[in-house]
Amino acid sequence: MDFAPTVEQQAARELAAEIFGDLSTHERLSALGTGTDTELWKALCAAGLPAAVEEIGLVGLVLLMEEQGRATAQVPLAATCAYGVLPVAVHGTAEQRERLLPALGDGTAVATGAFGPRVATARRTADGWRLSGTFPAVPWLRAATHVLVPARVAGAAPRCFLVEVQAVGAGSVERKAVETEAVGTEAVGTEAVEIEAVETTAPWAAGRLTLVGAPAEPLGGVETHADVLGRARTAFAGLQAGVCRGSLDRVVHHTAVRQQFGRPLSTHQGVLMRAADAHMDTEAIRVTAYEAAWRYDQGLPAATHALTTAWWACEAGKRVVHSGQHLHGGIGADVEYPVHRHFLWGRQLDAYLGPAPGLLAELGDELAEVAG
Repeated sequence: MDFAPTVEQQAARELAAEIFGDLSTHERLSALGTGTDTELWKALCAAGLPAAVEEIGLVGLVLLMEEQGRATAQVPLAATCAYGVLPVAVHGTAEQRERLLPALGDGTAVATGAFGPRVATARRTADGWRLSGTFPAVPWLRAATHVLVPARVAGAAPRCFLVEVQAVGAGSVERKAVETEAVGTEAVGTEAVEIEAVETTAPWAAGRLTLVGAPAEPLGGVETHADVLGRARTAFAGLQAGVCRGSLDRVVHHTAVRQQFGRPLSTHQGVLMRAADAHMDTEAIRVTAYEAAWRYDQGLPAATHALTTAWWACEAGKRVVHSGQHLHGGIGADVEYPVHRHFLWGRQLDAYLGPAPGLLAELGDELAEVAG
């Protein structure tokens, strides 16, 4: 087991850190509000970073996610790569890879995933697949052109389907309703795709997705859903590791310059112990994400490892961002202070990946299945 990044992975990480450092500043994020940073997204795509994920793999993506998390950059990099680039590269047909990967790589297409406790219903008609279902909060949906949707076919295990949507601005609603002709002996009826803006804890340009007989194309086979879910959990755990590291970086700076009783806060034992615990929690998220990502890249079983890093991202991530606020004292309660942004992202990732007890229950089932 070797977590040392390759030359290509390290170069991608350094380039991402440079771009995020230059553009995802506190001043720009404050002016941006809850919207997507289109200028930053264009810079990342022009640098070839989303396209590079096909080459640098899930380990490389986790490294990029760490840098995005440190900067709390408001771009759909995690969603596009976890639900677009990697699934298409791993499970797509030759035609799908040729058609979709260039657009996902240069930013003209943006992907996200409607993964969570709900799944859609899929049915096959004479003119293709149709999906119906509702998903309350899909991250980066308002910036997306494609949504990867899990759906059941006649009660079987979920499969993955790609649905094309139109990117819409914050606060807007996009509806597409068309009365379709009867195909053969089966009336397809009304097809509709509705996106309604939803504000979450973190500014992820989320939306409520409603599908009624929406056209879709299958991606991969019955094994695709579990594989995509595990890889996405690993990628978002890497994002949480970066969020936590960014919070700790701000703690280090604040406690080194802020004095109490004539000496820096960082010299007080209580502060040191709290910060050390947060550091160890952050390292646990990071290392478990590396392990899961490495196993996926090596073609090894990794479902339990993805669940493990997701649990650490929820349970430990929540502790770290709370510590980040507490160690800033009163200024940590200021919603306009930079560390508060890490707190919001950390709590959002906890909610998105979790709940933690549910992940433990799923992990127990997986381990029992392996042992049995």
